[in-house]
Amino acid sequence: MNEVVEIKALKDYRVWLRFKDDEVKIVNLRPFLGKGFTAELLDPSKFKKVFIEPGGGIAWENGYDFCPNFLKKLEGEKVELA
Repeated sequence: MNEVVEIKALKDYRVWLRFKDDEVKIVNLRPFLGKGFTAELLDPSKFKKVFIEPGGGIAWENGYDFCPNFLKKLEGEKVELA
């Protein structure tokens, strides 16, 4: 099962993700923000409050979330762990 085990909010609505299998990538979430209740996440101070929820997905205080399987499939910049 895919699970996010570490997350860092970056600038420009990108997130750094490390999955349970140690895959690390940076994904741009901007295309998913801006309409309805996601508009508030365009405020960088709110976007950076992203957290890992039980089950390995990511979420914000307003209830918006992404499941880990979707995040794993998103195109992103792969990062090699040193």
